[in-house]
Amino acid sequence: MSLKTQVIVNPESDLGRTKKRWKQIKEALPSFLKEFKYDFTEKPLQATEMTREALKEGNELIVGVGGDGTMNEIANGFYENRKMVNPEAALGIVPSGSGCDFRKSLKIPLGLKNSLKVISEGPSIRIDIGRVTFRSLTGKEEQRFFLNVADFGFGGEVAKTFNQRRMRRKSSSYLRCMLSTITKYKNKRLKIKTDREEIPEDEYLVGAVANGKIFGKGMKIAPQACLDDGLFDFVLVKGMRLLEFFLNCWKVYTGTHLSHPKISVMRSQKIKAIPHRNENDILIELDGELPGKLPATFEIVPKVLQVKGYV
Repeated sequence: MSLKTQVIVNPESDLGRTKKRWKQIKEALPSFLKEFKYDFTEKPLQATEMTREALKEGNELIVGVGGDGTMNEIANGFYENRKMVNPEAALGIVPSGSGCDFRKSLKIPLGLKNSLKVISEGPSIRIDIGRVTFRSLTGKEEQRFFLNVADFGFGGEVAKTFNQRRMRRKSSSYLRCMLSTITKYKNKRLKIKTDREEIPEDEYLVGAVANGKIFGKGMKIAPQACLDDGLFDFVLVKGMRLLEFFLNCWKVYTGTHLSHPKISVMRSQKIKAIPHRNENDILIELDGELPGKLPATFEIVPKVLQVKGYV
């Protein structure tokens, strides 16, 4: 492949294992990429800055080495002041993280050489991305983009627990974090609006705004979601008691949860989640990262980003 390429590596992804496997990745790259440079991130959100600068320097392909959070940072770097830096540039993915769910919706196979083959030989497809306007933890209005799945409520608390364990270098399954979080979680009272309807205020466990099909290390939250159809699959779960949750949580791994009477799925271009006045700090999660809290508005940006993969 002759595209001018910047490779951005998050060495701390996958509990630092990416740093250990970098030699193998570096040795494999020249067989698939003709011209490339590489840099390592050293702090949160640095991949966004690196991507932006690389695109301004004329790079046509940005290859991310890391997990879903790294890809989220890189995708945000395709924008500056809410405009695409180079709409013709593409994103390539070398999965190497604690969570690599986005690659599944793009049909990127496991294995280093397999993923590099997709980058060098696969098509560049234009996919939708999500844009979220939300409150930071200090109360300031902010905006970010996401590639795969955003959610609020219970999912945000699970991601918080998972990330805390990851920062302490403790290996832990997402399922284990989910089960420990539910024992102390209280359902949240919210008002939900979509571009098609206003949903009555009620107590909800979680709302997942899905562009891709899978999140949370293998949970098929939105099995019918499509990356280029111009719509979110919005999965909304009403409040559940502890026993009810334990009896049904396994179904999300098989994608059979949508038949539950407390779970609804809506296809929408825009979703707004507004907490009841007595609810505080309802976290939102974007591709595994925790940027802030509700109220938040989620909007689809159709077919805007080129990605190496298949839909």
